[in-house]
Amino acid sequence: MNNSKKAILVGRIASIMSILMYVSYFPQIINNLHGQYGNPVQPLVACINSSFWCSYAFLQEYKDWPVFIANLPGIIFGLITFLTALH
Repeated sequence: MNNSKKAILVGRIASIMSILMYVSYFPQIINNLHGQYGNPVQPLVACINSSFWCSYAFLQEYKDWPVFIANLPGIIFGLITFLTALH
């Protein structure tokens, strides 16, 4: 396997792991909705970080869609987790 194929494989795995990381907010969102509030700081920082990465990917001359798609759930689920953690 040459370096280009290795880079593509690593990029795909990293994208999947990024999406899974943000989807893992589901349990915290459910707990928040049931009154067991978590700390809102980490999901807010994740949302802001993901917003910067999505902006970076979108502002490139050739759009970096894998980076954009991998970080979009971070904006959505980070914001939902943050808002539901406020009490």
